[in-house]
Amino acid sequence: MSDSVYRRVIAFTNARLWKLVHIDVLLMASLLILIGGGLFILYSASGQNVAMVERQVFRLAIGLMVCLVLAQLPPKYMRRASPALFAFLTLLLVGVLLFGVGAKGAQRWLSLPGGLRFQPSEIMKIVMPMMIAWYFAHRQLPPTLKHILIVLSLIAIPVVMIAKQPDLGTSLLVAVSGIFVLFLAGLGWRYILGAAAIAPLAGYTLWQFMRDYQRQRVLTFLNPESDPLGAGWNIIQSKTAIGSGGLYGKGWLEGTQAQLDFLPESHTDFIIAVLAEEFGMLGCGMLILAYLLVIGRGLYIAANAADNYARLLAGSLTLTFFVYMFVNIGMVSGILPVVGVPLPLVSYGGTSIITIMATFGILMSIQTHKRAV
Repeated sequence: MSDSVYRRVIAFTNARLWKLVHIDVLLMASLLILIGGGLFILYSASGQNVAMVERQVFRLAIGLMVCLVLAQLPPKYMRRASPALFAFLTLLLVGVLLFGVGAKGAQRWLSLPGGLRFQPSEIMKIVMPMMIAWYFAHRQLPPTLKHILIVLSLIAIPVVMIAKQPDLGTSLLVAVSGIFVLFLAGLGWRYILGAAAIAPLAGYTLWQFMRDYQRQRVLTFLNPESDPLGAGWNIIQSKTAIGSGGLYGKGWLEGTQAQLDFLPESHTDFIIAVLAEEFGMLGCGMLILAYLLVIGRGLYIAANAADNYARLLAGSLTLTFFVYMFVNIGMVSGILPVVGVPLPLVSYGGTSIITIMATFGILMSIQTHKRAV
């Protein structure tokens, strides 16, 4: 890139118009690249289902509107609202356990007028880091043992309630979003090493409280060939699709595993296997590069945030987004158990898309309002 072109790009990204509407151009451009690629993949993964792609576009449009609305809200107002939002979402989680709507053996939703359903645990992925960042905002860092224990208690309350729905995948993501704030606050190495030392005991305890189908997922992860026509079917077909794609893939709409319905959930959890079969390792590399652009910009925003609250919140949201990506790709490729985590902004979905776009609205707010601070 020549010096003149570089200067034009910088001038465009720093244009006053973007500042007025509180849009971070580099982050938004990275998101649009990722979203466009996701729709391209979804068309093939859904069996050329135009109606499904149109519904995805509608949800993405809502997500973009939510993103732009939150970008206008200064971080100081988010900080003030964090405790109230956390308390309100916790009460909603109690409501889910008492009179929530069930589906496929899980009770995760609240019924709304008009036949709509609302999943409070999805919103808790954002509110949890907001709450922990609020707690540390005006306290001395790194945190002392007292404050670490208080924060872990705050994290445990909603995590346990979400796990009882049961929704182990979401509960782990909510826990991770809070723990990332604790880590970024300067958690001492002695505490990190201590947590690593008790991890086997924690894993054993978690195993005792798992449902039968959750235990089966772990056993299938360790040996999917033990039940190739049952619990191991998904991961075996996924790995077959990934391996058959090779370096360049078979071509768009030419993947046999997805097009012949061998690959289950091809438009949701296992959508990257469709990409790998049709576009090979090269296509997967380009998708991961798009993710890294988004994550890199998010970490830059966190590093340059105006205060502790904004820095901790932006860092946690960005790292949680990375965990979304890593867990999905890991479970589809067989290096992690299947936990039902969609590929962010690529998999077909509803509430999760709006939640993820809301996180980027918060990041844009942190970046574009810091000059005022």
